[in-house]
Amino acid sequence: MNMKLAIVHDGLATYGGRGGAEWVLTVLHEMFPQSPIYTTVYNKDRMPEYFREFDIQTSFVQRFPWGKTKYKAYLPFMPTAVEQLDLRDYDVVLSCSHSVAKGILTSPETRHLCYCYTPLRYAWDIYHDYLETSWQSRLARFCIPPLLTYMRVWDTLSSERVDTFIAISRYVAQRIWKYYRRESVVIYPPVDTSVFRISDTLEPYFLVVSRLEPYKRIDLAVQAFNKLGLPLIVIGDGTERRKLQELAKPNIIFLGRQPDEVVREHLSQCQALIFPGEEDFGITPVEAQASGRPIIAYRGGGALETVTKQTGQFFFPKTAAALVQAVRQFDASRFESANIQHYAQQFDIAVFRHKMQYLLDE
Repeated sequence: MNMKLAIVHDGLATYGGRGGAEWVLTVLHEMFPQSPIYTTVYNKDRMPEYFREFDIQTSFVQRFPWGKTKYKAYLPFMPTAVEQLDLRDYDVVLSCSHSVAKGILTSPETRHLCYCYTPLRYAWDIYHDYLETSWQSRLARFCIPPLLTYMRVWDTLSSERVDTFIAISRYVAQRIWKYYRRESVVIYPPVDTSVFRISDTLEPYFLVVSRLEPYKRIDLAVQAFNKLGLPLIVIGDGTERRKLQELAKPNIIFLGRQPDEVVREHLSQCQALIFPGEEDFGITPVEAQASGRPIIAYRGGGALETVTKQTGQFFFPKTAAALVQAVRQFDASRFESANIQHYAQQFDIAVFRHKMQYLLDE
């Protein structure tokens, strides 16, 4: 059946470049190259260069002063911005949402599927943390709570516009039920496992590959390796980079954003990948496992679905001291690289494509 399909994405302007959500969008665009991508704001300077070949349609926020860089300041306008995207002509709309994309308005005949990364986290489960860490001025602390109350109401009401929810993990599926009272299908994000290789040699360093944002908790890794004195390489960029570099001792090296081939080389040669945050899924641990390398991860969130005792180890609670203990107990020799790589195959891009296509064909 020939169906006219559109893809909707929250925003394409995140500082730090391509992350997991942008990678999923890349795979979906490969599956449906003729489908336009609708989004609130697009900053081509922050996204991979190949995004410039996509048919990307933006909202009125794109035209606001500093809309492509200071878009977070326009949070009150985002629900209206996504609702004004005109999707009347499509048979199927696939929204990829961690904030407002699922709130699009569609015709009664249109089937709306939402690939949900998470319910609106800063309005729900990290609400109090968000208030403490993100808004320092008195005016912001006065204005933000009622705004987030409005966002929670809108978020709940807009969830009813979705015909089918697709969760990126069982962890997210539980939260979709908690906040929206909606069932969901679980389809894990794709990993192109074919491009990762097991290295013949290992280097003495541990590795972090991540956007450097507060919720990623890279500060725990920096504090832990400051104490351990072991070599740690950090690949990635974000708003926390300067702060983390000032905190780090000389045994910790920040490489910033790196090309994919450099990331793959480091993944294949590290002792282990350090994954200190509580993620909704976490593509990077799967990529490390596709390279045959074990994970040291916080015991929570999506890592509980991607890491096993045969492919890594956990630390708990979410403290630098607990991570220090886990690294000291870590023994790379007990992990078999071929077994780790084989385990990662269940998250391969071909599995994602098959499941998504089957759901859309239905």
